[in-house]
Amino acid sequence: MKPFVITVARGYGSGGKTIGKMLAEDLGVKYYDMELLRLASDESGINEHLFAEADEKLKTPRLFKPRKSAYTGEVIPPDSEDFVSDQNLFNYQAKVIRDLAEKESCVIIGRCADFVLKDYKNVVRVYVHAPFDYCVEKTMMVHGNMDEEEAKRYIRKVDKRRGDYYLYFTGRDWHNADNYDLCLNSSDLGWEKCVALVKAYMEIKLGD
Repeated sequence: MKPFVITVARGYGSGGKTIGKMLAEDLGVKYYDMELLRLASDESGINEHLFAEADEKLKTPRLFKPRKSAYTGEVIPPDSEDFVSDQNLFNYQAKVIRDLAEKESCVIIGRCADFVLKDYKNVVRVYVHAPFDYCVEKTMMVHGNMDEEEAKRYIRKVDKRRGDYYLYFTGRDWHNADNYDLCLNSSDLGWEKCVALVKAYMEIKLGD
């Protein structure tokens, strides 16, 4: 089989990241989440911290403070403001995602990977979601210091950030089922059955 990629978009608290890890382990392939930031940094020469600052969100305020010449006192602009723009940082991540898809099988979490690889055949695009109350409960379990209201605010903030990021770079609604091959309700199915369903779909779409 040619290299395949499973992309996983996920609502916060739905367990999508864990399901992605389970898939990678079951299939014996690599798992990419935050590792993409390091790879994009290596590819571009841009500090990994800048990618982290803009990770699945539109970065504000500007990342550079003005520098002044030691000789004239005049402000020295960066070599190119566009070099660390939202669009350029996204482009480097997209290049890394496409390069991975060309050479190895893997699971990729978020980063609009479903859209970046929309023209690739050996890709299974998954969206994991769950009822809000379920996500709140799971978030409180992970963040033991959060009460219910804090968890609700945090989920709304993260999901809005991800949705805005997705819309900005793809022109699409992050929640739209048309973007994906499979939309899985992790609350109804449980994580193990979500993994089993993705693997079963892979066999049908990609073959042995």
